[in-house]
Amino acid sequence: MVFISKVLYAISKRSKRGKAPQVGTFLDKLELVVRGGAGGPGLPKFGGIGGNGGSVIIEAEEGATLKSIRQKYSDYDKISASVGNPSKKASILGKKGDDHVIPVPKGISAYDRQGNIIGEVNEEGEKLVIARGGMGGCPQTGYFGMKGQIHKVRLELKLIADIGFVGFPNAGKSTLLRALSNARPKIASYPFTTMMPNIGIITYKDHRQISLADLPGLIEGAHVNIGLGHRFLRHVERTKALLLVVDINGFRLSAEHLYRSCLETVILLNKELELYKEELLDKPAILVVNKMDSPDAATKFNEISDDLKNLSSLNGK
Repeated sequence: MVFISKVLYAISKRSKRGKAPQVGTFLDKLELVVRGGAGGPGLPKFGGIGGNGGSVIIEAEEGATLKSIRQKYSDYDKISASVGNPSKKASILGKKGDDHVIPVPKGISAYDRQGNIIGEVNEEGEKLVIARGGMGGCPQTGYFGMKGQIHKVRLELKLIADIGFVGFPNAGKSTLLRALSNARPKIASYPFTTMMPNIGIITYKDHRQISLADLPGLIEGAHVNIGLGHRFLRHVERTKALLLVVDINGFRLSAEHLYRSCLETVILLNKELELYKEELLDKPAILVVNKMDSPDAATKFNEISDDLKNLSSLNGK
């Protein structure tokens, strides 16, 4: 059982009248070797300029996945754009080489070999050059075409979902996802059962959808990357709303760690989100107090209900 808001309860009830929810599995990180095309040679005798090499570009596209990219390019050593055309007597200005455009999902961050961010694509049709083509042959280059950039690029997906489930390990997030959709995430009694986000999609009769993301459990210090915190927290940024799932019995990671009460876990989750990125507190949020069928759960909840209301009033909610 869960103590659940009327908003989420309505979602659960309506999903039973809609089509069966669907589940998605995905890759959230991918490395590629990309090479811009070389510039075409110039023609010194006539002052002809060679065409610039094409660039390798990622473009946000609905329905694209990192998994499909890996499947498409699995046999390629490098993903290359076309070379620029040479300058000719009949065509003094060489034609630019064709760009190589890679469709990617919305919410992709691209990083170079050193881990420096190259840029992001977040909206449909947004493009980012990840390997620029070389300059065509011209007086500045002695009419030699220049080589294109070669990069080892890491693409990382910041999960895009309507609602992201946030909580400490073993709070019951995966069980809740099962109850609200037909997703079948791994469920066990030990911490960190969920290491990759699990997605459930609720589709209604009018074809509206709500996507639910069961995110890996956080621990104290996640904002400074303890317990792979940054890897998990980056998914939270791409959700429209947050669902904080806490255990009415509190949380203790192991015998070496401090026990945290239910109320303390609510406060700590808020703290981790705020310290990672303060803007996360601006997202709409729903609190779910889980495992209400455990012994003395009702008594424990009554003891903290006023405090929970006070926390909400501090945030103006």
